[in-house]
Amino acid sequence: MENNVPKDVFSINEGKDGKSKWVRIGQAFTNRDGSTNVFLDALPREGKIQIRERKKKNNNNNDSNGKD
Repeated sequence: MENNVPKDVFSINEGKDGKSKWVRIGQAFTNRDGSTNVFLDALPREGKIQIRERKKKNNNNNDSNGKD
């Protein structure tokens, strides 16, 4: 894994319809020593976060949230 590659931080919330809603709440960066800095713009509603490598945007789909 390459250092200084930005990652997105998500809060995954269960919706009323039973579907998960991914909300981007910040970003994270890996330091040279392997530790990680996480910068949150909001707090996770359910107390759990997921950090994923940032996907590149393309012309057909501007959604870069990393959701598979």
